[in-house]
Amino acid sequence: MDETSLSNGELYTILTNKAAKGRKGTIVAMVAGTKAETVIAIIEKIPLKQRNLVTEITRIKSKCCGEILN
Repeated sequence: MDETSLSNGELYTILTNKAAKGRKGTIVAMVAGTKAETVIAIIEKIPLKQRNLVTEITRIKSKCCGEILN
């Protein structure tokens, strides 16, 4: 999980699959904004079966990321 600014200060939260190594499937989700509620709502749209496949989480040290992952 990472936050990035693509243009004009607009922040995005990006969830990636490092195992894809830059190929198809690397970007799991890209959410406009960094508010925990918004990101959680998008993550919850990913089927639970797929979310349960997550074995490791690497994140930045941002307050909103901590709220999202808890």
